[in-house]
Amino acid sequence: MNVPAMQRLIAELRQSGIADERVLGAVANVDRERFVTPAFAERAWENTALPIAFGQTISQPLVVAAMTEALNVGPRMKVLEIGTGSGYQAAVLAKLARRVYTVERFKPLSREAEKLLINLGIYNVVFDVGDGTRGWPGQAPFDRIIVTAAAEERPQALIDQLAVGGILIVPVGRDPTAQVVERIVKSESGLQRDTLMPVRFVPLVAGALPVLGQG
Repeated sequence: MNVPAMQRLIAELRQSGIADERVLGAVANVDRERFVTPAFAERAWENTALPIAFGQTISQPLVVAAMTEALNVGPRMKVLEIGTGSGYQAAVLAKLARRVYTVERFKPLSREAEKLLINLGIYNVVFDVGDGTRGWPGQAPFDRIIVTAAAEERPQALIDQLAVGGILIVPVGRDPTAQVVERIVKSESGLQRDTLMPVRFVPLVAGALPVLGQG
């Protein structure tokens, strides 16, 4: 791990308003360089999104930290992540939660992320390949759900799989230039929604898996 670069990033996150020391500690303890392609290794600790395979991205660290902070994960919680990608967000969540369940459409991404997390000694993440818009009904309910792709509308299946008292963090918006992260809190009396910040994510795609990436 490039410790000076990591420390500069953590300082930048603090200056940007990330105040939860648990979240900052989790980001500091996950070596982002392991999750990017070799071509971008020197930029791994920059506060920027970077491309990975299949047209996907590893999210900007500030967005990862802010969404994780808003999720307010406790050490006994069961968390669902939609959109495994590189596995970076799952690794950060794994430092905070009892168990993380993560769903990815592209099988090669899921398999690579699973191998990487095992190599990093992270064993409390469970992987699945499938349509993330459907969640993971067999493991529901979840205390927390986070979506790392932009939904055109609030995904009802995920809301249904959220436990009472649970929190869902999801980017919403058809227009990539007008996406916002929403926080949805589920109570016995209904749902409470608020908007956290503007973002730009790859789209959350529903339906059958593409042929590409199933090998």
